[in-house]
Amino acid sequence: MSEKAALCSLLNIEFPVIMAPMFLVSNEKMIIEGIKSGITGAIPALNYRTVEELRKAIRHIKTEVKGPFGINLIVNQSNFLYKEQLQVCCEEKIDFFITSLGSPEETIKKAHKYGIKVFCDVTDVNYALKVEALGADAIIAVCKEAGGHAGNISYKDLIPELKKACKIPVLSAGGIGTGQGIKQMLELGADGVSMGSIFIATEEAPVSQEYKDACVQYGANDIVKTTKLSGTPCTVINTPYVKQTGTDQNWLERLLNKNKRLKKWFKALTFMRGMKSLQNAAFSSTYKTVWCAGPSIEHVTKIRSVKEVVEDLKSDFGVNY
Repeated sequence: MSEKAALCSLLNIEFPVIMAPMFLVSNEKMIIEGIKSGITGAIPALNYRTVEELRKAIRHIKTEVKGPFGINLIVNQSNFLYKEQLQVCCEEKIDFFITSLGSPEETIKKAHKYGIKVFCDVTDVNYALKVEALGADAIIAVCKEAGGHAGNISYKDLIPELKKACKIPVLSAGGIGTGQGIKQMLELGADGVSMGSIFIATEEAPVSQEYKDACVQYGANDIVKTTKLSGTPCTVINTPYVKQTGTDQNWLERLLNKNKRLKKWFKALTFMRGMKSLQNAAFSSTYKTVWCAGPSIEHVTKIRSVKEVVEDLKSDFGVNY
């Protein structure tokens, strides 16, 4: 482990960690503190209601720190603001995109014209090879252990498979909550890691105290997948409300979601409805709590600052980066 991970040289950062983009959680304060601590981070474009708010946020980060940061784009048809978000991010010259839930072709072509790197979420080798052929600068292996829209293959299998098949850097996302976990991923062949859930219970995170407390109190065994939020399986904390409402779409939702003519619009409506549910849970304490998180909350034992989280990761890693 004497050599720097590829992510460090790719983005000129000290420690090979991306603070993963989390819907309604990631904000400018978190990214700024992460950059100051030697890592990088990304914010979902959909955390901002308008593209002008997105532009303002990008400019705010740039006035506070000089390090690299990215924006996560949902690149499928459910994101009606996609093209405007892409344009604003290119105009403001962010450092990298993370693309999710769709084809990154247009994003890659446009971003590269502005000298912006594109990292693509992938869940298997076939899709990884497709985005590599499109010109992706790196792939993010969304493993079975990931939070949010997780994959179906464990990091133990997916990382080696991707490293064998692809020539571009492979970043691991899923279930990483400690410095030793980072080291394990790098030893497995990963070129860096993406970590999200351990940053929810931080002082800078804009979510409710109850959400943060839940990340401290619950563990890996309390994470379940639900399709009710976005139509795509998403990991959440199995609170009493989630247990009551269940985690599967009802018969009408399933029927509409399979209809070729209605699928696009239904998925968009389901996505917006689910995101509103998450927004309510993130910013207010109610019985109807739907808190998104991954298994790595197992390693969250108290609320810390972003700086403290990164310092603990580096210390546990055990090597002077």
